Amino acid sequence: MNHPADISPFITRRERLLDEMRAAGGGIAIVPTAREAMRNRDVEYPYRHDSNFYYLSGFTEPQAWLVLVAGQSDRTILFCRPRNPEQEIWEGYRCGPDDAVARYGVDEAYSIDELDKRMPELLLDQAALYTPFAAEQATEAKLREWLKQAEQRGRGRRQPPAQLQDLRPILADMRLIKDASELAAMRQAARISAAAHRRAMRATRPGMREYQLEAELLYEFRRQGAQSPAYPSIVAAGANACVLHYLAGDTVLRDGDLVLIDAGCEYDSYAADITRTFPANGKFSGPQRALYDLTLAAQQAAVEVTAPGRPYDDAHQAAVRVLAQGMLDEGLLTGSLDGVIDSAAYTRFYMHRTGHWLGMDVHDVGDYRERDAIGMDRPWRTLQPGMVLTLEPGIYVRAADDVPTAFHNIGIRIEDDALVTPDGCELLTRGVPVSATEIEALMRE
Repeated sequence: MNHPADISPFITRRERLLDEMRAAGGGIAIVPTAREAMRNRDVEYPYRHDSNFYYLSGFTEPQAWLVLVAGQSDRTILFCRPRNPEQEIWEGYRCGPDDAVARYGVDEAYSIDELDKRMPELLLDQAALYTPFAAEQATEAKLREWLKQAEQRGRGRRQPPAQLQDLRPILADMRLIKDASELAAMRQAARISAAAHRRAMRATRPGMREYQLEAELLYEFRRQGAQSPAYPSIVAAGANACVLHYLAGDTVLRDGDLVLIDAGCEYDSYAADITRTFPANGKFSGPQRALYDLTLAAQQAAVEVTAPGRPYDDAHQAAVRVLAQGMLDEGLLTGSLDGVIDSAAYTRFYMHRTGHWLGMDVHDVGDYRERDAIGMDRPWRTLQPGMVLTLEPGIYVRAADDVPTAFHNIGIRIEDDALVTPDGCELLTRGVPVSATEIEALMRE
């Protein structure tokens, strides 16, 4: 991905972080990007930058660090690879420190080769060190070495930070509310992902294999400019749909099977996440339609309570009540509605929650409960405009002697991406049909 056309959102985010650090007494923040990873022998995995690092910098190259100093005089410093014409023949263009200041709006930029030399001095006289905890061992080792060198260099007259602060919760709260540039990228990711799902539905025929449908998705992602899938695509035929994290394999789509596709692309570092379930032959059977309509009704119940001021958990509880009642109505469970909910009997057929935060990571950062509350049973986080979450109820019925045969091996999930708005929520991913009737009509085209 090239450097962003508009760097103002990244500058604004850095200023917000510096303001928070200054309000807490000042300090220095050190944020590394992701390390390159080997796939096998001398072949690397396709590189993907660290999300927190990109959120603050907009910089996508490997071997880079961002440093922010909050005090009487704020400084933002980028360390990155220097230009290397010979290496660029093999690996492509590098920005280099000379161009980084203008392109990324930082105050200073240096070669990554100067990182170890400059960091001990930068650490001196700082009240606190902010950095993402749970870093890789190599990163932790660097931080320890820099602090040791800073202490030696200070000779008792100048001190390295005595206080360590985890940067992740601060950035998680910032990332939880999406700005206009983030929402623009997420809308594009949603649009492309919806187009890929439509393509897969139109292409589906009994006799195909799961990996052939996956190829349709990947083709449309790249054809429309997405950089990559946001996560490994789930393409599950028949009983495979009852495996929650099943990956596309070589199973043949049989006449009468349902196909569950959970897939989304990443566009400019932001993810979409869509799940649709549809019949391989283009026509839902009676039992399939009954469970599909039940799942869609559960999602609609979740949509109706996804609004500012509502607790995050309301969507899950609303979906559970609809699903549990449907399980009773269809003979999957026996007893009372409150009884199967209180006993969690419904979890036999619906064992996951109804959604998750969405953003730069498909399971994005952000606490689901109020972090400042005390005790084990903290209240659920209150939804605010600008948050984006998925709404994804499902029902998974494995074959068993006590389950009606007509429902054996039916797995259904319906998932859309919801942006919390001032009045409720907007579903970003409804560019792909969701009602059974609309799906059948699309598959007849």
